[in-house]
Order: sequence, then structure tokens, then C-alpha cells
Amino acid sequence: MEPSTQQSSPAIPIAIVCGFAMIAIAIFFTSGNKEPRIIETTATQTAADNETTRPVSERDYILGSPNAPILMVEYSDYDCPFCKQYHATMHQIMDEYGVTGKVGWVYRQFPLQQLHPNAPKISEAALCVGSLGGNKAFWKFSDLIFDERSIDEATNVTKLPEYAEAAGITQADYIDCMEDGDMRAEVEASIKDGFNAGARGTPYTVLIVGDQQAVINGAQSYETVKGIVQNLIDQLDGRFDIDAAESASEIPLNDQGIPTLP
Repeated sequence: MEPSTQQSSPAIPIAIVCGFAMIAIAIFFTSGNKEPRIIETTATQTAADNETTRPVSERDYILGSPNAPILMVEYSDYDCPFCKQYHATMHQIMDEYGVTGKVGWVYRQFPLQQLHPNAPKISEAALCVGSLGGNKAFWKFSDLIFDERSIDEATNVTKLPEYAEAAGITQADYIDCMEDGDMRAEVEASIKDGFNAGARGTPYTVLIVGDQQAVINGAQSYETVKGIVQNLIDQLDGRFDIDAAESASEIPLNDQGIPTLP
């Protein structure tokens, strides 16, 4: 996870509690040829009581159903290398679970300007494309940004007008929007939303299930995210083994709080 250089407010502490308050989160870990075991993980956290995530609304860009029982609200930075990895992971998740209507992926802007000077401008560009072309154009543009750069390089901002055109927006309309600066306030509002939700780096994903929330910190692997999502679906479908989840507390942790397997 790429850290933010913003100072944490003492009124908004970073969440440190694993799992939901009422719904146990478990992830399948494997080691070599050993059978999978269910254990708790610090990959998921509950949001602290004084951390709030803005409700999903028509302002958001969503892949999948906005009425999905599991909403994954990601705060991301287009120039973050970890976000590029996680973007591919989330597409895998949506290919598997989005088509069933179980999961919706919400993308929100959280550019870390002190780490990536061009990131706020790229966020503005994405919001311009979305405002001009709608949800489909926004996702096409976002995918191009991540797909067209290697993991260790910054976005070539000179190509943003080309990406906008590929997403179905005329370059003239795109340039007008960027010159007007209409999306600057939207980016700033999204950064504030992310900070209020507990984000201090990217990627930062808030899981929303009904009236409960938890957090996936950083660019967790596809296997880890899939385990979280599948366990939530099992719980919603009444197939979750609570006894197995409770036995997770018996699994030892190392000095970094990471579960260890025999």
C-alpha cells in the first residue's frame, strides 16, 4: 500500500480491528500442498466508529450493480504502482462475481500529489471523461491509464486526450472540460471523503455489506480478495461455518501480526 503523506487527524484514528463487528471475516490460506485453513487476517479491518464512508450515490462510477449486496469502494491513485496491480485484481473479482450481481466496484479518487505530482490532474481528466461520456467512458478511460503504463512508470499525461477519444469523447470537449477546471473541486471532495473513511494511502477499499463496513488495506492478492468476497457471500447465503471462523483465534501470529502455518 502506498502511504499518504497527509498527517492523520487525531479525531480519525486508523482502524486496527480485524473483521466485522457482527460478521466474521475469514480468508483461505494455503501453504505448499497443505489443505486450506481458515484464519483471521489483518488484511481486513473494521472502520473505527468515527470514520465514515460517503454512501454510494449517482455521483459514483460503478462497475457492476449499484444494488449489489457487497459494494467495494476503492480509493485509488492512477500513478500508484500498487493501484495498478490492484486494478487488475479487481477486474478478476468482477469477472467472477460482478456478472452474478453479487459485487459492485466503486472507484473514487485519492491522488497522492506529494508522491505523484500529476495524479490530481489525471483524476480530473477521468472525472471529465465520466461527466462527458458517462459510466462506461469513465471505466474505459481508467483502464487505459493503468493498462498503457508499466508498473514502475508514471502516466504519460500527453496521451490523456488520446485516451479520452478512445473512450468516446471528442478531444475538443475533453480539453474544454480540463481548461474549465470544473472537476478540481470534485477531486478535492473525493480526497476528503477518503480521508474521512480512514484512507491514508492507496489502494484503500471499504467493503459495504448492508449497514456494516470493513476495510481491505493495500494491494491484496487476488486469492486474498477472492477469499474475503467468497466468505461474505457464504455468510449472506447462510453457508458460513462460524465454528471454523472462531477457531481462527488459535492460529499463531508472527511479530508483524501475520498468521503462520505449521
